[in-house]
Amino acid sequence: MASSTGEKGLIVSFGEMLIDFVPTVSGVSLSQSPGFVKAPGGAPANVAIAVSRLGGRAAFVGKLGDDEFGHMLAGILRKNGVADQGISFDKGARTALAFVTLRSDGEREFMFYRNPSADMLLRPDELNLELIRSAKVFHYGSISLITEPCRSAHMKAMEVAKEAGALLSYDPNLREPLWPSPEEARTQILSIWDKADIIKVSDVELEFLTGNKTIDDETAMSLWHPNLKLLLVTLGENGCRYYTENFHGSVETFHVDAVDTTGAGDSFVGALLNQIVDDQSVFEEEERLKKVLRFANACGAITTTKKGAIPALPSDCEALSFLERQAEM
Repeated sequence: MASSTGEKGLIVSFGEMLIDFVPTVSGVSLSQSPGFVKAPGGAPANVAIAVSRLGGRAAFVGKLGDDEFGHMLAGILRKNGVADQGISFDKGARTALAFVTLRSDGEREFMFYRNPSADMLLRPDELNLELIRSAKVFHYGSISLITEPCRSAHMKAMEVAKEAGALLSYDPNLREPLWPSPEEARTQILSIWDKADIIKVSDVELEFLTGNKTIDDETAMSLWHPNLKLLLVTLGENGCRYYTENFHGSVETFHVDAVDTTGAGDSFVGALLNQIVDDQSVFEEEERLKKVLRFANACGAITTTKKGAIPALPSDCEALSFLERQAEM
């Protein structure tokens, strides 16, 4: 159900946007790579663009460096139809950079340059509260919890969105090298756990947060909290598992030739949020939820077939034609 004006509900994504330097050759270490191609990245920004590309309304809230890379990233958001009123620029700090190693199986390793980067310096008084209050869904990760003042800005934005009636969506998006220690990462990621309405974790994050190597329903449900509407565990090429108050199950994914898994989880989240932003009754109806998750899985799978996150995020038409082709197979 769209609003009375026929406009879709707004999904506001909060956090970091950065430049990924992706090696021109897969399966080699950073030091062995002959060269790198710059690619815009940062999970919350990827989610915003994923939503917009699927025909939804998205805005991004975060801080970039007042440098060429920062203005380039803001331009990429605008070009992709993402509202930019929530972006501020820092004159003293650079836009964050990450060097990404693509292993031969398409998985990634990261080396970050943020010391400190502009995204870490977002202050509560710089938040566009009007924009945040207009969100139907407010989505965030955990990287913005690592240091002050960004952590306080994150907490304030979450509180304002919740008070205004937004659905809170949380994808911790664990990047262990950015945290002082694994224990600190676990503590801080879980410190805001009970605030979220929707949580998506990967199998790796589930193991990290619970300390349990067995990825099963019992392990997943140990992360359940009473305010949660939907808990999702993504399992890479094995699809995803879903848990609500009344039912749980799994949805298979689609088998494709994966080139680069960057952004697949963000594509999945963007597709999910875009499908539920105007109709949350899907949490009560298992068959409809499975259909939504099948669509989200398709978006995630398509994203792995091209290099880089943002260039690989599918449009609505691409996702639907992919599903039609799969149905014929």
